[in-house]
Amino acid sequence: MKPEHVVYIRLRNLPLSDLGHELWTTETWYTLNAIPGDATGTVTTRPPFTPPSDNSLTDKEKAAGWQLLFNGNTLDGWHTYGKNTVGGAWFVEDNTIHLDKKARGTGDAGDIVTAEEYQDFELELDWKISACGNSGIIYNIVEDPAKYNFVWQTGPEMQVLDNSCHPDSKFPKHRAGDLYDLIECKYVTVKPAGEWNHVRIISKGGKVEHWLNNRKLVDYDMNAPEWSKLIAGSKFKDMPGFGKSKKGKIALQDHGDPVWFKNLKIRKL
Repeated sequence: MKPEHVVYIRLRNLPLSDLGHELWTTETWYTLNAIPGDATGTVTTRPPFTPPSDNSLTDKEKAAGWQLLFNGNTLDGWHTYGKNTVGGAWFVEDNTIHLDKKARGTGDAGDIVTAEEYQDFELELDWKISACGNSGIIYNIVEDPAKYNFVWQTGPEMQVLDNSCHPDSKFPKHRAGDLYDLIECKYVTVKPAGEWNHVRIISKGGKVEHWLNNRKLVDYDMNAPEWSKLIAGSKFKDMPGFGKSKKGKIALQDHGDPVWFKNLKIRKL
């Protein structure tokens, strides 16, 4: 810092209020007129966000109707799309759902989906991605392998990405938190590769919100005429089943890169 210079401050890892509201702004600027010559001061930094590790619910969360989608020990309640089992490259490691094809020496993975369908829900989870990695969280999936080969032929995706070096980061609407290929984030809140990010997806009556690290980045309404226009201008325009269902299964994407998920929980609204 220097006298007569503008100082910029940006706050990170801010909690939501008890009502689920985010801070109005996380940035501020001020002009520094002078620095006392006899007091240099100190600078402290906050360590990276570390989410809880036990994949459990508090009594308050249980009372509010939250349910776990992952118990921290097994992949019960999940299966590879169109199959009855989970591909071997998905496994449980240190209380996380982890995808690592090299570690398992197999390409057997695929996108994994929940056993249950959800309509009008609030989903929370934490994720971290490997350097230059790509994955995604896909929802409102119609699991009908005879009609649809992939989860993304029906379900919209919240992008999971290392924005710093994955090739997709060059494209607006393909970055972390984006509604993939449809709506770009309002803010950039993603953490570097190897650090945990906190997700909140709210879907009710066709109105959807994407939150990343306690900031609302995307919102849209599937009932509005603009929704069809967005699809028509995207890579999904020739997929007749895409973005039509307001309920469905939830998927974690196999895009080939190592990725970790934990603290997956959901409540019906």
